[in-house]
Amino acid sequence: MTSDAAILERASRASPQARAVRPEFTELLERARQLSQVLRERAQQTERDRRVSKGVTAMLIEAGLYRAVQPRRFGGLELSLEELRQLAFEVGRGCTSTGWCYGLSAANAWTLGMFPLEAQQDVWGDNPDTLLAACIAPTGKAVRVDGGYRLQGRWSFASNCDNAAWLALGSLVDEGEGKPPRPMYLLVPQSDYQIVDNWHTVGLAGTGSKDIAIDAEVFVPAHRSVSFSDVLEQQAPGALVHDDALFRIPFLSGFPPLLANPAIAALRGALDEFVESVATRATRGAFAGGGSTIAQFGHVQTAVAEAEAAIDAAQLILRRDLRLATELAASGAKISKEQRIEFRRGHAYAVKLCVQAINGLYDVVGGTGIHLHSGIQRAWRDINAVAHHISVNWNAVSTMAGQLRLGLPPRGQF
Repeated sequence: MTSDAAILERASRASPQARAVRPEFTELLERARQLSQVLRERAQQTERDRRVSKGVTAMLIEAGLYRAVQPRRFGGLELSLEELRQLAFEVGRGCTSTGWCYGLSAANAWTLGMFPLEAQQDVWGDNPDTLLAACIAPTGKAVRVDGGYRLQGRWSFASNCDNAAWLALGSLVDEGEGKPPRPMYLLVPQSDYQIVDNWHTVGLAGTGSKDIAIDAEVFVPAHRSVSFSDVLEQQAPGALVHDDALFRIPFLSGFPPLLANPAIAALRGALDEFVESVATRATRGAFAGGGSTIAQFGHVQTAVAEAEAAIDAAQLILRRDLRLATELAASGAKISKEQRIEFRRGHAYAVKLCVQAINGLYDVVGGTGIHLHSGIQRAWRDINAVAHHISVNWNAVSTMAGQLRLGLPPRGQF
């Protein structure tokens, strides 16, 4: 296994001049594919560490991957969200937790691009490689004061927070005068919050998605805020300062595919491992047909075929929806409620396909599949963990789509 020290050394040897030249997407994709094998070797250690290491993070930064959808004026590449999804897929097929953290933190650069320009300068002005994490659910409490907000609270699921220097925290802002609280993202530096080391989970264990606490109120300047409604309705301040339509894509049309994507990547990695190392194994004599290879059984062949089909179908759904969202935003169109809900349906259904397929593959893996070094059992746990995220959970999202189709008021986030 490649050690963290070796990874840090390799990252330190990377040429700064090489990163100064804007790479083509195909070059970035090849870098991601090369890193995938290193990440596969480290996947079990990442799970034990309950976070993505500093060394792996440094390697991803040096490869230029974190700048995929970062604004150009801050050193980013402004690739499409579909291109980011492809990069995260290659990273995630090696290690689901690393792919999850990379995809979300890279996407958080897209979200920051929707904040006022001054907030982006605060984060990237001195270091364009500064990483962000986020807690989407508005569980924090904030009060509007002169020049900004006073914020405190506790947040869960801050994926990759150990490697981030800033956090975007979902918060409910007290508007006063009997008005309902306003959901907003408030941007805070590392010095303003504490990481609560409580991430002990059965799946996605290496994502370090710990709690965040702000016990005593902190001041957040007004320019470090953006409302949920603005990022959902294509009215974010950043859309006025960046030319690319990337920053006019509704948040819930662009972010959930990066939540669904690790499930597909995990299934790809698990299927490759199954075909390479499990299917060729001979069965024990006590089993009917003992001595035959596992690959010779019909139910195994069916499980493999279903997994391949699920990967294909799930990627097609996400690719289609991300490209359509981008095209609509580029045309200046206001993306309709109906279209946004259709996007949400696709995000969740892609994950459902992966859950069904990995459950079928794990059913035929045999006794060796219960060992912790097996990537197949890790993918089984990780994919089912992805499916528990409210944004891509089929039970949560499908009802909203069904309500719309049946002429009922849709209840959910879109």
